[in-house]
Amino acid sequence: MTIKRQGGFFSFAVLAVLLALLPPGGFSAWTWTEGLRWLYLFLIAMSAVFLLAPASAWLALKIGALDLPSARKVHDTPIPRTGGVAIYLAFMAALLRNQQFSREILGIMLGGTIIFVLGFLDDWKGLSARTRLFWQTAAALVVTFFGLRLSFPLSLPFGQVLSVLLSVVWLVGIINAFNFMDGIDGLASTMGAVCALLFLGIGWNSNQFPLSFISAALAGACVGFLRMNWRPAKIFLGDSGSTFIGFILGCLALYGSWATDNPAVAFSTPLLVLGIPIFDIIYTTVSRIRNGSVAGVKEWLEYTGKDHFHHRLMKLGLDVPQTVGFIMLLNVCLGLGAWTIRHTASTAGTWLLLAQSVLIFLIVIVLMLLGRELTTGEKS
Repeated sequence: MTIKRQGGFFSFAVLAVLLALLPPGGFSAWTWTEGLRWLYLFLIAMSAVFLLAPASAWLALKIGALDLPSARKVHDTPIPRTGGVAIYLAFMAALLRNQQFSREILGIMLGGTIIFVLGFLDDWKGLSARTRLFWQTAAALVVTFFGLRLSFPLSLPFGQVLSVLLSVVWLVGIINAFNFMDGIDGLASTMGAVCALLFLGIGWNSNQFPLSFISAALAGACVGFLRMNWRPAKIFLGDSGSTFIGFILGCLALYGSWATDNPAVAFSTPLLVLGIPIFDIIYTTVSRIRNGSVAGVKEWLEYTGKDHFHHRLMKLGLDVPQTVGFIMLLNVCLGLGAWTIRHTASTAGTWLLLAQSVLIFLIVIVLMLLGRELTTGEKS
């Protein structure tokens, strides 16, 4: 028996035990009484991905959903790109096992399913930018229909419409930000795990338990996937995985109650946790428009340049694991700032922490400029 098969059987055994231990006894009940339910869901999702990732790679080989080498890719052999299948199924298994289905959670599950199916079809057959944008918008609208939307003063003219519109723009932006960041082995899945764990910690610390449960399920799925996605990757997330992770994280940002009496904290907390992908998509978009590389939404979605933050770091001499590690350190620094800012009593302390975050982004800008492509016409 090969090591891979032994690992698969071990994962199956762990998953079966976790799913079988039902209350009022066993590990499941113990996590409830000890306040560790998040750990139970994390382990379910992680074990499920251990089991499902090899199966999703086999599926890619059967249907021909392979990521082929090219000039802009960092791999030199065809790699299965159906890792999103394992991420999606593991995440849903954990939520279904938790058996807590509020209106908002049902909306997240339904919208997430739309995003996953859309990404899977794109990985398999290839879809136009217009089709992808339409269904991403549809998934975002589904979430808002189920009551999950950006807090906005509804007393203002068209307050309800603005709330829905901004929520859709937010979700579509985060979906594509994570898709754009999925350019090297382990980056998007590691970032998904770190961001989800930050949301988990902040949510648990503020007694937002449903938020923590969803975060734990996503974090477990991402951590489990790293077993086959760390360099050299044996399977990629594909659009079905990267867009799904981005969508769920975007929903968590809308789902959380980050501050009731401090708009600066409420606004900055999810922005800091998701700061790196948000910064990357804004910076590269502005750069590409200035350079004339893109002239519309369609070109923006289809453009595949090597000008993202991770590409720039690799141009400076970092290898793939070092690049992933450096970006994660920055992400953790921003996330810890988001965590700390919630417990800062003084207004001055809040603004000092925000200033610290701005300085971190300035460091990122310097690195982006140092690592820019030395090609004709690139200005930033």
